[in-house]
Amino acid sequence: MTDGRLHLSAEALERVRRPLKQAWTLPPAAYTDESVYALEVERIMRRSWLPVARVDQLAAPGDYLAFDLFGQPMMVVHGADGAIRAMSSVCLHRAAPVVAEAKGRRSLFTCPYHAWAYDTAGQLVRAPLMDGASGFAERDCRLPRFPVEIWEGFVMVNLDPGAAPFAPTVETYRRYFASYRLADMVVVRTLDYAHDWNWKCLVENFMEAYHHIAAHGQTLEPAFHAADSRIPDNDGPWSILHMPAAHPHAEGGLPLIEGLEPWQQNDLVAAAVFPHFLIAVQGSAVFWYQLFPRAACRLDLRIHVCVPAATAARPDIDELAAATAELVALIHGEDIAVNDLVAQGLAAPATGQGRLSPLERSIWQLNQWWLDRMTGGAPAP
Repeated sequence: MTDGRLHLSAEALERVRRPLKQAWTLPPAAYTDESVYALEVERIMRRSWLPVARVDQLAAPGDYLAFDLFGQPMMVVHGADGAIRAMSSVCLHRAAPVVAEAKGRRSLFTCPYHAWAYDTAGQLVRAPLMDGASGFAERDCRLPRFPVEIWEGFVMVNLDPGAAPFAPTVETYRRYFASYRLADMVVVRTLDYAHDWNWKCLVENFMEAYHHIAAHGQTLEPAFHAADSRIPDNDGPWSILHMPAAHPHAEGGLPLIEGLEPWQQNDLVAAAVFPHFLIAVQGSAVFWYQLFPRAACRLDLRIHVCVPAATAARPDIDELAAATAELVALIHGEDIAVNDLVAQGLAAPATGQGRLSPLERSIWQLNQWWLDRMTGGAPAP
């Protein structure tokens, strides 16, 4: 629980609200203070559409993924009727989770405590030795469900039962990526990380090319010059970072996605739907950075390498995916080194706000959206 107030100074937030050319970063407490994080969970995370899976990860009836989403144990399940649902994984009897594994395939979810069993739609179908419970009926018991949308092959979930639809808010964003055929992508590799950073540190790092000149001086900067990067206007809760390629697409590796324009074959594009739905696309693959914030200075990260279904069916896909994942790990390793430094610096008593570069427009866009939701559009008291 929080007291409902954002405990950051009005002066600090006024600096964040300035036009980009005069704007400052969020103050350090926005990244390190547990009360700020608790307010984020209340006002942002539990009210936002979040990507929890790809449809291809739930390919067959009974397939499920289980996880904790901001305190809510949950599973997404491919039902026997073909529908994909998100539901609580907490038994309705004495509150034990009905699944222990992070993924699998089942026709029934049986609680290990008293053997209550639920079908793939969350309906209670067996409750042993309950005959003497007055007014109890299995048919009246179903695991709580949460809103789900399938968007371009991503399973989007919202913890707010009254959430407005997701797709209309990102229609311009969807059109930008139409040629990449995101719905056709399948996951071929996943890299797992745990980091002692605030979730916004990773999003900010992902959404600016300014750091290429130092953190990626021998890797990304020669191929995608920081100075050439550009960020268009947005009309919704999203931002796009376009990084033109310094050289044409090199032959070898994963084949190009069919139907792309020359610039799409070559250029690197990073994109965020706020708060932290991150993808990067470049010619042959989509890289989905899936964040699970855990505390003010802790998050889990899964980086999924996604390719078209036709590419995934190639006999050499394991070799190609492994080589691509190795490159992703190299780049993220460079990001780990600098974000560890940022986390250290943000915790220092003398650290204050910093000025934003015009190349960090995505950070500015995120900060405006963040403040709107954290303060209700008005300065914090």
